[in-house]
Amino acid sequence: MQAVLILAHKNIDQVVELCERLKPYFEIYIHFDKKVELTSRQRTELGKNGVKYYSKYNVKWGSYSIVRATILLMKKALMNKKINYFHLLSGQDWPMQSPEKIYSFFQNTDKIYMNYWRAVDVKKTGEPEIWWVKYYFNYDNINRRTFFGKIYHRLLLMVQTVLRINKLKKYGWKAENIYAGQEWVDVPRDALEYAINYYDTHKELEKIFRTSFCSDEIWLQTILVNSKFKDRIDKNIHHFIEMIEKHGSRPAILDEDDFSKIIQGDYWWGRKVERPISNGLIKLLDERI
Repeated sequence: MQAVLILAHKNIDQVVELCERLKPYFEIYIHFDKKVELTSRQRTELGKNGVKYYSKYNVKWGSYSIVRATILLMKKALMNKKINYFHLLSGQDWPMQSPEKIYSFFQNTDKIYMNYWRAVDVKKTGEPEIWWVKYYFNYDNINRRTFFGKIYHRLLLMVQTVLRINKLKKYGWKAENIYAGQEWVDVPRDALEYAINYYDTHKELEKIFRTSFCSDEIWLQTILVNSKFKDRIDKNIHHFIEMIEKHGSRPAILDEDDFSKIIQGDYWWGRKVERPISNGLIKLLDERI
């Protein structure tokens, strides 16, 4: 048995449709951003499909609330001892192959499909990614995506660089041991149980990541790459993601023009998919399946 864990914050009818497509093969657990209001029809459809859903956290981009929501879903799904594999998706992901084919593949592997890199080796938006963990941030309270949030972020970086803040040193971690990557992962039970248990028993990690920026892309990579599970990690996550600006979004919202590239690769999931922009792509994928 396998589970799909979904972090959703918009386009709820599309999330319901995604559940309908996946439910014949996967147990489904969803965390809806607390700001989302489900209609009675949506609740009925989710219940009809046996979806377990929660709405505990007010999720904000770049904040620790995403980690909280993710760990909630992981712990809920781990309670079902029959589930042996877990897939973390966003509400804007979509299967690029038939759910049956995806399910069959993961029944025969114990690999962890998770991209990663050392945070000290990478810059994002001109900033060393290690700063996002080394310095203190509070984006559960400040909206990072507003004009004020952007100015606030620059000030935080400037002040903490001048003061030589090093939160990692305070909690006994070396910068070289911090790893980052894309949040979306496919993980077998033993690795996920290890990661959750490690996080729960090493309280310094929670203190580090709750005051970090984009810690949802760092916490799981840091635990698993520094563990005995590293040799089982495959960095090809088989997600089709276009990191360009298109349809007013980065990553790009996928459309029918992306279909030829998708079928030329070996992709299980695609992001971002949004109706109605992605209607043509979904139709082509359905015809292919």
